[in-house]
Amino acid sequence: MIPQLGADGLAGLLTPADAADALAQALLGGLDPEGCPQRTALPVPGGGELLLMPAASGTYAGVKIAGVAPGNPARGLPRITGSYLLLDGPTLRPLALLDGAALTALRTPAVSALALRHLAPAGRPLRLVLFGSGPQAYGHLEAILAARELAEVVVVARRPEGAEELAAYARTLGPAARTGTPGDVAGADLVVCCTTAREPLFDGRLVGPGATVVAVGSHEPTARETDTALVRRAAVYVESRAAALREAGDLLVPEAEGAIGPGHITGTLGDLVTGRMPVGGPPSCPQLFKSVGMAWEDLAVAVALFRAAGASRET
Repeated sequence: MIPQLGADGLAGLLTPADAADALAQALLGGLDPEGCPQRTALPVPGGGELLLMPAASGTYAGVKIAGVAPGNPARGLPRITGSYLLLDGPTLRPLALLDGAALTALRTPAVSALALRHLAPAGRPLRLVLFGSGPQAYGHLEAILAARELAEVVVVARRPEGAEELAAYARTLGPAARTGTPGDVAGADLVVCCTTAREPLFDGRLVGPGATVVAVGSHEPTARETDTALVRRAAVYVESRAAALREAGDLLVPEAEGAIGPGHITGTLGDLVTGRMPVGGPPSCPQLFKSVGMAWEDLAVAVALFRAAGASRET
């Protein structure tokens, strides 16, 4: 029997900052996300989708099998399900089975936090507008607070009660917080989108030139959280050009409209982390980080969790 790390077993092993560090170390160690295998998506009768995401790097390999079931919340079940199998690289011997939903809930905010370390303004408290009130919104709030000081959090969500609950939780973490509307992006320093929306959430013309926008909600080429007006104005950063041009509807829809071309992407997360593309000084346009989620990220965070679990057992 290989060790099984469920959601409870993974809780507390890594902070969002620890997970972001693990991602940075993978990139600094020479990992090239452009060579990461493509995600395999299989439609499942009933409206769901089965995702297969393998990766290998260094002395480890792994694969995530994830289910996306849009109808689950109405059943009282999580929308994202799945498991992650971590393997020893040289022997391909199974090392651990991790809860896939818990891994994703940690990995995705960590990717965003790593991007914000390089793109978000520093040296002053920031105003955050956060779209969404699900697990990813909670995870992103915590990860952003680990990366930047926040003066105010404005929560915009489809369900008013969900928005108020998240705003109340944000107040327990320190910053002032309230619910708001899409128009609150005007004057925001950070705009973070963690939703299942298929159409733009706000008017991109309202976003200020010094603001940073993060969109993580979709890996589908026809779904997007940001509009063409924002994408056309913004300096765009992605995890991988190849993955973004396959899956990022936030970029592919404007490209299909003829508003931008494939060369509109400014740089990648790896460019930022390794210093190949340093960001300095007040930006003259908004900065957009569009994440689709990649298998190398799951592997990097899974390895860090596995090591942390081993260290906790030894102490």
